[in-house]
Amino acid sequence: MIARLRMAAAALLLSAGACSYQHYQSTFSDAAVEARQFNILFVIFLVVCAVMYALVITFLIAGIARRRRSQANVMEEGRHHESDPLMGTGLIGWGALVATGLVGLAIASFFTDRSMASAAARPKLLVTVTAKQWWWDVRYEAGDKSKTFHTANEIHLPVGVPAQIVLQSDDVIHSFWVPSLAGKQDLIPGRVNDISITPTRVGIYRGQCAEYCGAEHAKMALTVDVDSYGDFLNWWRHQLQSAPPPATPLATAGYNFVTSRNCSACHAIAGTPANGTVGPDLTHLASRRSIAAGAMPMSEGNLYGWVADPQSIKPGNHMPTIGMEPDQLHAVIAYLKTLK
Repeated sequence: MIARLRMAAAALLLSAGACSYQHYQSTFSDAAVEARQFNILFVIFLVVCAVMYALVITFLIAGIARRRRSQANVMEEGRHHESDPLMGTGLIGWGALVATGLVGLAIASFFTDRSMASAAARPKLLVTVTAKQWWWDVRYEAGDKSKTFHTANEIHLPVGVPAQIVLQSDDVIHSFWVPSLAGKQDLIPGRVNDISITPTRVGIYRGQCAEYCGAEHAKMALTVDVDSYGDFLNWWRHQLQSAPPPATPLATAGYNFVTSRNCSACHAIAGTPANGTVGPDLTHLASRRSIAAGAMPMSEGNLYGWVADPQSIKPGNHMPTIGMEPDQLHAVIAYLKTLK
C-alpha cells in the first residue's frame, strides 16, 4: 500500500512541473539598485577594454602591412633602416592611453563601491540567512523580539527599501546568489558576511547556492519575492501569527502525529509543542512556493511524495524517511495543508 502511495505521489510530482518565476535569472537585470550599479560598471569596463582591444588589433594589422611594404622596398640584403621617429612618440602616446584607461576604471570601481557601501550603511530591514545542507533558514530581525520570526527557502523584500542580508553557514561553504538582484556572496562557517539589496521592481526572483556544497547542491534554491510595501507589511503580520488549530478530525490526527512524534524533534510550528530547530520552520509551510528548497513546487501530491520518501526526491538530505501507515500519511498531509 505504501509503495502504491509513493508511486501515485511521484506521478503527481512529475505532472506538476517545475516552479515558475516572473523573472528569469539574469545578471543583466536592473531589478535592484545594486544590480544596476554592477551593470553600469560592467558596461564601462566592457567599452574601455573593447576600445583598447580594437586599437591593438588595428596597430597589429598596420604593423604587419608596414613590414611587408618595407620588405618589398629592400633592394639588397643586409641594408639597415633608420628608425621611424614617430615610433617613440607612438609608444609614449600608447602608454599614456593605457594609463588613462586604467585610472578611469579604478575611479569607476571606487565610486561604485562607495555608492554601494553608502546604501549598505543605512539598511531599513535586517534579514539573517543561514545556509545549511541543503536549504536556507531565513530569520527576520526586529528590535522587538516578539516580532522576530523564521521562514525557510523564501525571502520577501519590500520594493524600494534597503535591506541588509546577513549571511552565515552552519556546515560548509555556500554562496548566496540572486543574479537579478545582486552579486554573489559566500557564506563561510565561523564568519559573518552580508550583502545589501534595494529592490526597484516588484516580482519573483530565483536564487541559488553558487558554491558546490555537497551532493544536493543543485537542489539548493531559494525564492525572493519583492512585494509592494503594503503587501510586505501584510505578509510580515501573517508570518507573526501562530499556526491555526486543525479544523477536521483528519487534520487533528495529523496534528497529534506531527507534534508528538519524530517531526517535532526537528521542526518548529508556532503555537504548538513542536519546537525543533534542526529543520525548516513549518508554521506557514503551505503558503510557500516550493518544497525542499526549490526541489519541487508546493502541491498536495508533492507533499505526499516528500513526506513519504524524501530520500527518493533529494538523496542525501538530512530528513529521514519515517515509516507511516497510509492513514497516518493522509492525516499528516491534511494537517500540513492547513499551515498557511
